[in-house]
Amino acid sequence: MGQKINPLGFRLGTTQDHHSLWFAQPKFFFEGLQEDQKIRNCIQNYVQKNMKISSGVEGIAHIEIQKRIDVIQVIIYLGFPKFLTEGKPKRIKELQINVQKELNYMNRKLNISITRIENPYMHPNVLAEFIAGQLKNRVSFRKAMKKAIELTEQSNTKGIQVQIAGRLDGKEIARAEWVREGRVPLQTLRAKIDYCSYTVRTIYGVLGIKIWIFVDEE
Repeated sequence: MGQKINPLGFRLGTTQDHHSLWFAQPKFFFEGLQEDQKIRNCIQNYVQKNMKISSGVEGIAHIEIQKRIDVIQVIIYLGFPKFLTEGKPKRIKELQINVQKELNYMNRKLNISITRIENPYMHPNVLAEFIAGQLKNRVSFRKAMKKAIELTEQSNTKGIQVQIAGRLDGKEIARAEWVREGRVPLQTLRAKIDYCSYTVRTIYGVLGIKIWIFVDEE
C-alpha cells in the first residue's frame, strides 16, 4: 500500500513555513481554522467575480494570515496584481468590507496588503488555474500539460510533475495521466518543493489537478 503524505506538510520546519501564523487554545483552535478558510474563500470569490482577465488566471499564489489580539493582517501574494492595483485603495477597501461582512468583526481590525511575486508560473496554484482554464475551454489535457511545463521552464525551475485525473477527454472510464520534466525528488527533505491540488469542474465531470514543482535544493 502506498504511504502518501502532503509534500508541504512533510517539509514544515525545513523548507516550508506555515501560511497562517497565530496561536489559540486547543478548544478554540477549530474556530481559528474556520475563520482562516472563510477569509481565503472570500478573497478568492471576490477576485473571481471582479476579474476581467481573458486568460482566466487569478494569479493568487497563496494568502498568508497573521493574527494578533486586535489585528488580523492578510497578505495576498499575487502573480498578476494589475486587477487589484488599478484602483488600489478603492478595491482593497471594498475587499476589506466584504471580508468583514462575512466574518462579522466587531472589535478586530482587518488589514489587507498585496505583494507581487516574480515569475508567477513558478507557483503551482497559478499553474493549476491556467490548466483548469484550458480544460474548461476544451483544450486537450496533454496539450494543456505541455503548455504548463513550457511556462514553468521559462521560470528556471529544476523540475515539474503534473498529474490530471478524472474522465479525461470525456472518456467513460476515469484514469490518471501524468508527465514529468526534470528532477522531482519527493523523498528529499532539503529539496524545496511547491505543491498544490486543484479541482476543476468541466462538462464531463470533475477533474483533479496535482502539481509538484522542484524549486531549489538547500
